[in-house]
Amino acid sequence: MGTSKKKKYYAVVVGRKPGIYTQWFGPTGAKTQVEGHAGALYKGFPTRAEAQAFMAAPPSPRRGRQARSRTATASKFGAEKPPAADQVVVYTDGGATHNPGPGGYGVVIEVPGGPHELSAGYRRTTNNRMELMAAIAALQWFEAPAKVLLHTDSRYVVDGITKGWAEKWRANNWMRTKREAARNADLWRVLLELCDRHTVEFRWVRGHAGIPGNERCDQLSVAARANPVLLEDHGYEPQR
Repeated sequence: MGTSKKKKYYAVVVGRKPGIYTQWFGPTGAKTQVEGHAGALYKGFPTRAEAQAFMAAPPSPRRGRQARSRTATASKFGAEKPPAADQVVVYTDGGATHNPGPGGYGVVIEVPGGPHELSAGYRRTTNNRMELMAAIAALQWFEAPAKVLLHTDSRYVVDGITKGWAEKWRANNWMRTKREAARNADLWRVLLELCDRHTVEFRWVRGHAGIPGNERCDQLSVAARANPVLLEDHGYEPQR
């Protein structure tokens, strides 16, 4: 009777920190990166080569319901569909050390004359809140209604909008189920209002894949959370 190969490598394509992990349990294991992370995509393999192949060509995300003016596309560096002539290209990223912990976000808005950058750091927050705040900060930058192509490596943000989850929570008075409140409702409320004002296409990109805009946002996010003077995330800290 044959025996199955033991899984020694875990490829995390979508999670708190994508990469290849050599253990499942523990603070530095793959489980910590995917447990409770909306839209997590991962798989275990017996060899590193198989894990690397999965990282390079993961299965395509399932197509969700697309809300009006809020479409979503997935892309790979060098292969993405070019933006429309009237779209403003934006990149956003956010994260928190230890999650929760000190966090920050970064935004790159490609405008004539050179990119405009935004960032901020918070003393205690979460990965998902920073991803949401990054998208909010980017859209709040526009004084007039705009057509925006927003790139993010957060499935939580993309799926929350394009699959209609956030709109459903709003319609249900910010309840995820009859007994469970939706998390980060304060930020989802603002993001939905901004999406109603602007025409936004959300495009998911793989993090740490060499995409210049995404890499720069990550640098801004990391630098912001290292600032000695950090802001208070009023929507999160009272929940402690």
